[in-house]
Amino acid sequence: MEILRKIDLFQKEIHGLRPMEGEMLGQIQDYYRIGLTWTSNALEGNSLTESETKVLLEDGLTVGGKPLRDVLEAVDHARAYDFMFSVFRDRRIDEQTVLKMHGLFYQNIEPGYAGRYRDVRVLITGSQYPVAAPEKIQREMDCLFAWVQKEREEYHPVEFAAQLHKRFVFIHPFKDGNGRVARLLMNLALIQDGYLPVVVPPILRGDYVSLLERAHRDDREFMEFIAEREFESQKEILRLFEVPFPKEGQEQKEMGQSPAL
Repeated sequence: MEILRKIDLFQKEIHGLRPMEGEMLGQIQDYYRIGLTWTSNALEGNSLTESETKVLLEDGLTVGGKPLRDVLEAVDHARAYDFMFSVFRDRRIDEQTVLKMHGLFYQNIEPGYAGRYRDVRVLITGSQYPVAAPEKIQREMDCLFAWVQKEREEYHPVEFAAQLHKRFVFIHPFKDGNGRVARLLMNLALIQDGYLPVVVPPILRGDYVSLLERAHRDDREFMEFIAEREFESQKEILRLFEVPFPKEGQEQKEMGQSPAL
């Protein structure tokens, strides 16, 4: 994908900022905490606005008239997000991580199903494809973790993160919260490899859902969609830190080569 070449070019500049080290790491974590919590919940129908999410998480103040579940989703998603940053240096994605992440997010919503695979069948509204039957979930999740161990290095880091998201959602191992955990896992994979978190704004929900559905047949467009969101994160951070965008052909010039025609 052409977009991956652009991501690699921008990643060289971002790497110089050392975003996953020291003081910069704290700034990156704080910066995305509100936005990722708000957007990920909003994609699933949560009614809190970005400013309401900010006030709730930073000041501990709730908004009158909002459903309790929406408040709990914001607070507990932030906890799962913090957990994501606490374990990213291990560069490990396994069952323990997934169950802990879901448990943190779902603990006050439906405690009986928090951090454990579902034992009920579910239908995905708007999708023509079935998800794993309860008796097959453990086996499919074991296969997913085996794939992570064996195949991760065969992918570009952004492609791997998108594939992880897709494969996890297609299994749909939990009763609820699968989309949010999928996006957290995707971002865990990205920050493990030094990339910035991907944010899917609610305005792009239609594209996101339709491309994910289409990915059952052909996942190329979904892969590109996620890559484009990573590229937007890169541009945003460089802009905020007032770092000039690298120019097309810069990499070849540094190596004494001419840009490809």
